[in-house]
Amino acid sequence: MTDSVEARLAELGHTLPQAAAPVAAYVPTVEANGLLHVSGQLPFIDGKLVTGRLGEDVSTEQGTAAAQACGLMILAQVKAALGSLDRVERVVKLGAFISSTGTFTDQPKVANGASELMVAAFGDAGKHARSAVGVPVLPLGAAVEVDAVLAVRPA
Repeated sequence: MTDSVEARLAELGHTLPQAAAPVAAYVPTVEANGLLHVSGQLPFIDGKLVTGRLGEDVSTEQGTAAAQACGLMILAQVKAALGSLDRVERVVKLGAFISSTGTFTDQPKVANGASELMVAAFGDAGKHARSAVGVPVLPLGAAVEVDAVLAVRPA
């Protein structure tokens, strides 16, 4: 493997999935002014979309795993767009959207699934600003959706 970030992920037991095709009228990534904007990614574990709501039929642990799966899909989109994860200079921001009941308040714990993955992949360059918000419903009934902004090195 020539991609050192991908090799680090493999050492941690992570394999990048195939980058998912958009489900509506948008593109997966846009690179502009040294930043790569990654559209919201949904959680697929073993090829199956993780659906449901936190505080109802999805546990915090399942939500955290779903957020990690979103993070892996973000990295798959980044690799598809840039050719190598090694072009990532810094993870700037993640936005985590958690389908949850009005009484569920552990959105930050769920979002840690994606955040901790970025630090594991990129070290200090993976530390980022973040939003973690509860929403009543997500596309396709997904439990979690995460988007990202990354600073990238020129090709």
